[in-house]
Parts: sequence; structure tokens; C-alpha cells
Amino acid sequence: MSKKKACKKCKLFVEGDKCPSCGSESFSTSWQGRLFVKDVNNSLIAKEVDIKVKGEYAIKVK
Repeated sequence: MSKKKACKKCKLFVEGDKCPSCGSESFSTSWQGRLFVKDVNNSLIAKEVDIKVKGEYAIKVK
């Protein structure tokens, strides 16, 4: 199984060639930790790290 790739700009995990959240095309497979955001409007963590789109995020991207 290959490692997931995360956007270097917003840290969202992506499958395609363009990030659906920020539009970036720069990705990394070197990341640590995962954060799942289901409801961006009611999540204190999403507000703290400025997440605007629900999904799975890396905590640290290299």
C-alpha cells in the first residue's frame, strides 16, 4: 500500500493532481499525524488551524 500524499500548502490529503481545497499542485508523501474534520463550522480545532473544508488532514508535512 502506498503512502497517502498531502498538500504542502493546506495539508489536506488528496488523490488527484490538484488540491480541491486550495488549488495547489505541490504534494508530499512525507507527513506525520492525521486530523479528521467533519464539521468545520462547529470544530474548535478546525478554527484554530484555519481549516475551511471538511476532510482528512496531515498534522505535519515535510
